[in-house]
Amino acid sequence: MHNLQLIATTSFGLEAIVKREVEALARSNEIKDIAVQDGRVNFSGNLESLVAANLWLRCADRVLLRMGQFSAYTFDELFEQTKALPWADWIPKDGKFTVLAKSVRSKLFSVSDIQSIVKKAVVEKLKQTYHIEHFEETGPEYTITAAFLKDVVTLTIDTTGHRMGLHKRGYRAQSAVAPLKETMAAALISLSYWKPGRILLDPTCGSGTIPIEAALMAKNIAPGLSRSFISEFWTQIPAEVWKNARKQAYAAIDTSYSEPLIFASDLDPAAIELAKSNAEEAGVEDCISFEQKSLDQITLPGQYGVAISNPPYGERLGKMQEVHQLYADMGRLFKDPTWSVYVLTSDEFFESAYNKKANAKRKLFNGNIKTDYYQYYGERPSRSHKS
Repeated sequence: MHNLQLIATTSFGLEAIVKREVEALARSNEIKDIAVQDGRVNFSGNLESLVAANLWLRCADRVLLRMGQFSAYTFDELFEQTKALPWADWIPKDGKFTVLAKSVRSKLFSVSDIQSIVKKAVVEKLKQTYHIEHFEETGPEYTITAAFLKDVVTLTIDTTGHRMGLHKRGYRAQSAVAPLKETMAAALISLSYWKPGRILLDPTCGSGTIPIEAALMAKNIAPGLSRSFISEFWTQIPAEVWKNARKQAYAAIDTSYSEPLIFASDLDPAAIELAKSNAEEAGVEDCISFEQKSLDQITLPGQYGVAISNPPYGERLGKMQEVHQLYADMGRLFKDPTWSVYVLTSDEFFESAYNKKANAKRKLFNGNIKTDYYQYYGERPSRSHKS
């Protein structure tokens, strides 16, 4: 199938990063018409593009197949226009499908009624196409979403998996308290000056998500390589397409990168053991040096490094004094002017506790928590220090 309309959804504030990832994929895939909207990057492509996006996008939340978009002010309009779409192109007669809905500033605001109308319209279309009255729904799963915004509805099918967004890499069977999503960790790295071959340090690593994501980037390991996707079970996408894409992804891995220039530490010994286990599961344990240390015990492993951290928030621990002491310790640790430091926190008093005003900060959402990404730019490395 050609000219598929696809959507990579993303957290607000990360659209530019995801667009850059889609543009990188476009160099070797039939991807075009890339456009950014709030919380999404739209693009067109073919089946190979759909598969590649699921395997390679590091910072997007999921990949959706757009079936249609139109204005609807009444339930009759919603029913008729939904029914007119080519649902049988994707959903087989034994397909199992559910409908989700959301509505913002639209005349049709009842989520349950929208779900019911869309479900009925799709069923009627499939009856008309397959000439059957009863659907077993024993086959592959499809999740349809009807998203209303200002009376315009976008109907999509989730190609990633409703319960398995792209942040589910497969390496983190367990996690520490209040974990950072893998997609957000990858985005924090992409927003920094870090590149493979340069020192990276996470001094509050928890379950190791930031250093692991950095190591996956350094070795050019596709983030979706060790997991499955709901669309792998769809008959419309030949198994050979998935097989070839995975084969190419394995061939693209940089096996030469194994020098441990990525450092991670945490005060909690259990967190370090968990981080080591996660790194081994991800296949990057040889790239990361883990140590159980408090901030005042850490020695910077060289100059011109990049520190990226998602330390505890006061909201997460309820112990503001302890958290502010931790931020103060971070400020003392990173006094070396050659280091660039990036910290994600919801604490509005972070700069005061850190004892330095950031060069820049970016508003991001860590789950449902509104945060700022504080950015401190170190001196640029001399030619002899560059990778």
